[in-house]
Amino acid sequence: METIGILEGRRRQIYEKKSQTESFDITCDTKSLSGSVSQRACVFCGSRVVLYPVADALHLVHGPIGCAAYTWDIRGAVSSGPELHRLSFSTDLKEMDVIYGGEKKLYKSLIELIDQYNPKAAFIYSTCIIGLIGDDIDAVCKKVSQEKGIPVLPVHSEGFKGTKKDGYKAACLALMKIVGTGSTEGISKYSINILGEFNLAGEAWIIKDYYNQMGIEVVSTMTGDGRVDDIRRSHGASLNVVQCSGSMTKLAQMMKERYGIPFIRVSYFGIEDMSQALYDVAKHFNDKPEIMEAAKKLVSSEVMELYPKLQKFRKALSGRRAAIYVGGAFKAFSLIKALRYLEMDVVLAGSQTGNKDDYLGLKEMCDEGTVIVDDSNPVELSKFVLEKEADLIIGGVKERPIAYKLGIGFCDHNHERKIPLAGFIGMYNFAKEVYESVTSPVWQFMPRKGGLK
Repeated sequence: METIGILEGRRRQIYEKKSQTESFDITCDTKSLSGSVSQRACVFCGSRVVLYPVADALHLVHGPIGCAAYTWDIRGAVSSGPELHRLSFSTDLKEMDVIYGGEKKLYKSLIELIDQYNPKAAFIYSTCIIGLIGDDIDAVCKKVSQEKGIPVLPVHSEGFKGTKKDGYKAACLALMKIVGTGSTEGISKYSINILGEFNLAGEAWIIKDYYNQMGIEVVSTMTGDGRVDDIRRSHGASLNVVQCSGSMTKLAQMMKERYGIPFIRVSYFGIEDMSQALYDVAKHFNDKPEIMEAAKKLVSSEVMELYPKLQKFRKALSGRRAAIYVGGAFKAFSLIKALRYLEMDVVLAGSQTGNKDDYLGLKEMCDEGTVIVDDSNPVELSKFVLEKEADLIIGGVKERPIAYKLGIGFCDHNHERKIPLAGFIGMYNFAKEVYESVTSPVWQFMPRKGGLK
């Protein structure tokens, strides 16, 4: 097999674990290397990931029509009620708008759309070209908000000005303008907000049901199946529970500073982390022991039902190898635990937006020989998948073709899936999907690349 090289400037963002005691200093939290075709998305994409699931808000992309292509059709976010978020609106800037400015077009578009759809709020996404021509979208939003009486929120998400993380920050700043503007009357002392759960395939409903069974009130889910009025009163909750830490820790920190609401990080993937998430919330409300008792009862019941169903998958997957490349590193922790439960070996673990602490945690968790990568590219991922003889890639839409071209299984753990992978039922769905992909008979017609097997 021909050896695949690594760009010289990328070497410090790649680490192969040799032993538990060796020094560890991976480079991360930096802009992508020029010439490396990063798997990362841009600032604009980061903001859309966070805000897009707010279902009763208007989402208007201020820029050329191509930027509006990132829609519900690409990223699902299901709603139990209104579905205004499924419509994709754009100011469709053309050459003359770039020359003379697009503010009048933005104003006219907003007035027309608000009159037609009567949204609870409007998010206006600034794209690259807006950052170049200097449209004052703050002024337009302020004017329309005063005229129409709803929050009209600028999202400064010009794609060129940073990484996907900067998009998360822009989205959190926009959300923070709504938080605290509603009444907190009637909110229970035993209440939480769920942050960083985007309800791609109904996960938020599963998790909310667990908390409801424990006697916990969920004031707002940000932003899966999100509602503007719930976000406005979310400052009345007693605790923020952060699922996607990369995207929503910023908002949790701001709410702690302004409203004194503490927050915890959790994960809803896999048996171990799902159980721990429920126990951690119950511990916070330790003045009411019934909550912990309800959590233990729930976990016991769910595990008792799930355990026998997983044995078939464990037997078939034992000893198989998996490569993980996801957006936030915290998700990778849960995936490693879930794969170990299935008796699979993790040979690659990487993320788009991990920080030093995240990667140090991965290093502690991973076995010797595992490769850890930050902000990788398709060539690197292919190289390590081949060298480590992985049987499966877990990632998103950009990792899917890599897996199929190499002739190995793939599990979508990102925005495009239609089956929930969170909660105890999610662990079953995850194991089933991994099993079906890795053992699929299709691979006999498309042998894996690299000549290793």
